[in-house]
Parts: sequence; C-alpha cells; structure tokens
Amino acid sequence: MSVKDITVAATGVAQGFAAGARRRIAPVVLGTDALVENVRVRLTALGEPARAVIAQVVAEVDGRRVRVQRSAAGVGGAVERAADALRARIAEVSGPWRPRPWPEGPRGLGILRAARLGSGTISRVKAPALVWCSPETAARTMDAMDYDIHLFVDPATETEAAVYRVGPTGYRLARTVSAGPPTPNRGIPWTLNPGCAPRLTDDAALDRVTRAELPHLFYADPDTGSGRVLYRRLDGDYAVIAAARGTA
Repeated sequence: MSVKDITVAATGVAQGFAAGARRRIAPVVLGTDALVENVRVRLTALGEPARAVIAQVVAEVDGRRVRVQRSAAGVGGAVERAADALRARIAEVSGPWRPRPWPEGPRGLGILRAARLGSGTISRVKAPALVWCSPETAARTMDAMDYDIHLFVDPATETEAAVYRVGPTGYRLARTVSAGPPTPNRGIPWTLNPGCAPRLTDDAALDRVTRAELPHLFYADPDTGSGRVLYRRLDGDYAVIAAARGTA
C-alpha cells in the first residue's frame, strides 16, 4: 500500500493535522514485512477548547483486524503514542500469540482524568452481535483490538462471558453462570471469578463503578440474566455493551 491509502478523519482537530498524522503512521505501516491494509486513523479532540486528543488507528494485519488508541495533550503526542503502539501491535499479531505484560504502558489516560471530561453518566448503549468463541480466542481479540474487557458467548456454558486483564500477565474470565476453567488451555494464565456475575441495573452498575473507581464492570441484567459490560469511555462518560447474540 502507499501513503495515500492511509485515511485520516478528524473531529474537532484542524484538517491540516491529517497530513502530519499520515506521515507519522506511514513508516510504521510500510516498514514491516507483514501485510498491512485498510489503515484508518481517527483524531478526536475532547473538551472545548480541546484539552486532550485521542488518536485511534484501525488496520488489518495479515488479515487480522487490530486497533490501537492513545491520547495526549496535543495532536502530535497522541499520534506519536499511537504510532509506537501500532508498531508493537503489528509485531504481536504477526508472530505466535503469547500473553503480554499488563499494563503495557501509559495511554495518556491521566491527562483525560485531570481534564475532568464528560458528565460521568451513561451516554451510549451498544448492542453488537456477540461472537461465540473460546475464552482464548476472546483474549486474543481483546489484545489485538486494544480493549480492556471483551464480551463474548462462551460455548461451554452457552451464555455471555467476559475476559479482562489482571496482574502483570494474567487474564480473568467471568461468566453469568458458574463453570470450571476453560478447556483446552494452551498456557494462558487464567484466573476465574469465583461466582456468577452480579445482577444489577445499569444505574446500580454505574454506582458501583464510580464508587470503587473501576475501569469497567461485567454484570447481568436483573430481569433476563444476560451479560452486560459497563466501561468508562475516554471522553469521561460511560457506555454499556448489551449485546444481541450472533455468529461470526
């Protein structure tokens, strides 16, 4: 691919920064032996006037979708962080998968917290079709897509489950029903939530997250028992993933 194939979208950021972002991301994309395609960069300024900038890069690496997202006080810093993260992500998905250290390094979130952005309320509810897959596959997707938590349907229980990171290298598996360790397990350092996901309303989940200053929470709808995820967005608000099951 060529530099011109890298698309850049900007929200709240002067369009003149798009060319600079493209020039910074291009050497990462062109300087690898992996096949990198469909590279899309999104620059988003938060606050009025802008107090922080998020740089997100989505691409396909050897046919696998990856995403990185970083923030900083200015466009240049955010793009620089995103470029470094993209280089690391390409290397990760191009070779054999292995658990990576956690946390992997600063994402610039301290800048956003200091700016006190957002209203602190649930501003978005997403309802994607969940993928039925093994916890290992869910963990790999979470890493490749730069998620902090990933919601999926666990074939062992045929119910919603979530994976998220704990400790320096561990992965935690939480389910809406009690079940044993995932099998087969190819060396992933799993820990299991001891019980079922708590049944909470969205408002109760938000209260628990804000009181405990949690980055996210996996819980179950009190009426249906279906799994949901509440997480803090980079703009300071919160979002809920309340998915409809599907296949992929």
